[in-house]
Amino acid sequence: MKPVFLASILAACLASSSAALAQTTLNVATAGDQNMVDYINDYLGPLFEKENPKVKVRAIGTGAGDAGSQKVFERLDAQSKSGAPAWDVDVAVVHQKIAGKLVAEKLLANYRSAIQTGNLVSNPNAKLSLGASVDGYVMPMFNSQTALAYNPDLVKDPPSTYDELVEWVRKNPKQFGYNGIKGGMSGVSFTAGWMYAYGPDASKLESGPFDPELIKSPKWNEAMSKLKEFNKNVTFTPGNAGTLDMLNRGEIAMGPVWVDMFQSWKAEGRLNPNMKLKLIGPGMPGQPMYYVVPAKAAQADLAKKFIELATSPAVQAEGIVKRFSWYPGIDAKHVQAKLDTATWQKLFTDVTPEDLAAKGKSFPIGPYFDAILESFERQAAN
Repeated sequence: MKPVFLASILAACLASSSAALAQTTLNVATAGDQNMVDYINDYLGPLFEKENPKVKVRAIGTGAGDAGSQKVFERLDAQSKSGAPAWDVDVAVVHQKIAGKLVAEKLLANYRSAIQTGNLVSNPNAKLSLGASVDGYVMPMFNSQTALAYNPDLVKDPPSTYDELVEWVRKNPKQFGYNGIKGGMSGVSFTAGWMYAYGPDASKLESGPFDPELIKSPKWNEAMSKLKEFNKNVTFTPGNAGTLDMLNRGEIAMGPVWVDMFQSWKAEGRLNPNMKLKLIGPGMPGQPMYYVVPAKAAQADLAKKFIELATSPAVQAEGIVKRFSWYPGIDAKHVQAKLDTATWQKLFTDVTPEDLAAKGKSFPIGPYFDAILESFERQAAN
């Protein structure tokens, strides 16, 4: 082999090695289901890499539900206590319950004012997470929401409030179905909304501070007694999917569902296309997932740039609304111009942005949340 040829091969190898060494890895840890990891690996990561050729985005799934967010907390807490100068998680996606704890333990950077999209969100959940202040430390990735799904062939005039629903159920026994507090969070959301409607001081339940006397109050017990009576005329379903299944089969005419799950089932042909949604007053809870930046992220500047892209109107429209039928993390008005009319109407005709602003609630703060579940089992379960 000629020396010149050998030299050219060596030069190519060195160039390749230098390129590999120059590449920066952005580590994104995400709680939630596998679709969260897939979203970053298949869509958001490649998009960011295209704009930042020397960066490789690596998504790490930590598991579904609050347990997945707890694993993020444990990793950051361990690195903080070890005294490590730089931590190996640059961006994390976490649930509401852990966000406040991460802020309280000083494990997060206050970054929202430093990104251009930080002023595109006005939802209170960008400031308070189940009663804990997270203002500046979080940026909602998306917002999920519960609402009542109903069959318009069977329900000509759907209820607009919990009071109207109580009357409708009295006249149409066993036609309303939900899973109570077991097998899925749609039933838990309905129950929390019930307490906002009939329990003591809904604003305190939602935002705190915690007052143990509230749980002992006559109004709390009256709300649970009323729910026990209501439950005599409902059909209990086996979970989130079970409610949708029973609606589709005509076994029930109405029930609380997650809007994104409802829309996905419709798109997949698993649900009667005529089914509709109604967000009743005074409101039902939904919840966001948050983008956060660890306090000592190794790639803090890139992390902020990544979240800025992820919460831009174009990416929220394509990635969050079109791909998952989630509500955007930023205010919907900033996303509308990036969506075609059909997509906008699919998500916002039954439940409008105004409905979300007025009736989209947070879950109760932790102590009240736990007390509602305990009271349901003790006082309202039939």
